Amino acid sequence: MRKISVDESVGETLAYDITEVSLEKNIKRRAFKRGHLITDDDIPFLKNLGRRNIFVADGDDTDVHEDDAARITAPLAAGENVSYDAESSEGKVNFYAEVDGVFHVDRDRLYEINSLEIPSMPTIHDCFPVKKGDAVAAFRIIPLTCDKSVMDSIEDILSEPILSVNPYKLKTAGILVTGNEVYEGRIKDAFIPKLTTKLKAWNIEVKATSIAPDDEDFIVRELSWMLEECDFILTTGGTSVDPDDITADALRKAGVKLLSRGNPIQPGNNLDIGYAKGKPVLSVPAAALFFHATALDIFLPRILAEEEITKENIASMGHGGLCLFCKTCHFPVCPFGRGAL
Repeated sequence: MRKISVDESVGETLAYDITEVSLEKNIKRRAFKRGHLITDDDIPFLKNLGRRNIFVADGDDTDVHEDDAARITAPLAAGENVSYDAESSEGKVNFYAEVDGVFHVDRDRLYEINSLEIPSMPTIHDCFPVKKGDAVAAFRIIPLTCDKSVMDSIEDILSEPILSVNPYKLKTAGILVTGNEVYEGRIKDAFIPKLTTKLKAWNIEVKATSIAPDDEDFIVRELSWMLEECDFILTTGGTSVDPDDITADALRKAGVKLLSRGNPIQPGNNLDIGYAKGKPVLSVPAAALFFHATALDIFLPRILAEEEITKENIASMGHGGLCLFCKTCHFPVCPFGRGAL
């Protein structure tokens, strides 16, 4: 492409997209598309956009144009359950979740791409929960063109896709509330309605509920039949350190293998995660009643997607695991729980 004066551009083919930015109109959009044939009527508008010189096509380009760079990169980067724009705009292509699930990006190879300096590829956080249609990443090269060697490097890095969405698989849950005070009717249970509402937002059917006294054998019996009926179980009550708190012992007696005792996230650091008969069993602390977002909300998406949770995963959550307790909560669009996922 070659640079010419706007006044001499009539009849020429525009070699790149031109953007209009106007605070007065509250817009930022593509005003002219690459390949546009410039007319007399375009000249005043181009000057209003601050253009005195523009690039036009001359047929002798050897570098890779920004649109072509996006076109080449998009299908290489997009993996399972990730789609992308059919056409780039202003040299940029966006990527989208095709299903509800947990977004994943290969952070090491993402770093390699952005270390080339010419390309720009931002993404949302790894392990972020997404809904179908959500934007998850974008790609463009920063200049209008780049050397073919840059694209060769990108293609080498993207020998396999780096973006994917793991769909939610678990569909049904059981809620087991423990505690003499609730079982005997001394206080009204608040956990079942609270957790039912939370799970409904994830399209989870609460298939079974029960209230048990602080009796290990009773809890074991209730947990056993729930495990036959449901994809996963949430238990509540008896998760702290009081002498009468026996839920953790009852879970072990029922065959639940707990990954760790609690977690480093606050609020919700008494959340226990375990497995029995291959199904997740989570012991939910009282924090879930009082706070909009707790450790449960951070781990739940990955549980629903049947992703492996390890002791190392749990320990790493201390980084970024302290809620800021904002007056207006915007979770999950906030730093809570994003540090080490």
